[in-house]
Amino acid sequence: MSTDPLLATIQQLSQTDIGLARALLNVFGTAFEDETTYDASASSDVYLKKLLTRQHFIALVALVDGEVVGGLAAYEMEKLEQERSEIYIYDLAVLENHRRKHIATQLINAVREIAANRGAWVVFVQADHGDDPAIALYSGLGTRADVLHFDIAVAGDEKDTGQG
Repeated sequence: MSTDPLLATIQQLSQTDIGLARALLNVFGTAFEDETTYDASASSDVYLKKLLTRQHFIALVALVDGEVVGGLAAYEMEKLEQERSEIYIYDLAVLENHRRKHIATQLINAVREIAANRGAWVVFVQADHGDDPAIALYSGLGTRADVLHFDIAVAGDEKDTGQG
């Protein structure tokens, strides 16, 4: 991973990095203005350790002077139709005072390297309408596909998915 002193150090988390995982949750909560969802104390150490051992889960943090200032969570999905996989970046955030320093690009490039090492076919990410900085970033790195996204409640659980 990257250790360029002018940029952030990018580190992939392992099962021993529970503290860094909690710091990443704090970054997500702050950056997304959603501390309730990304409450760093909501998941037990046992759960986080188990998640960080799973081959399909990828967690990266961006460190500046030892502090987590950004990161991403991604999932490798094996495909049925062909013998290949795709990497989906589910969450990507950088704290506001560290933005516009190419940290998000470093994180994406690190997951691209992981994808190449795993033989994945593509890395993909979604952006919300109106999130112009994210759209500009992703447009500079890949090909845009306009799609519709639907949240479907789990059977027997008719909870509000937040998509009124």
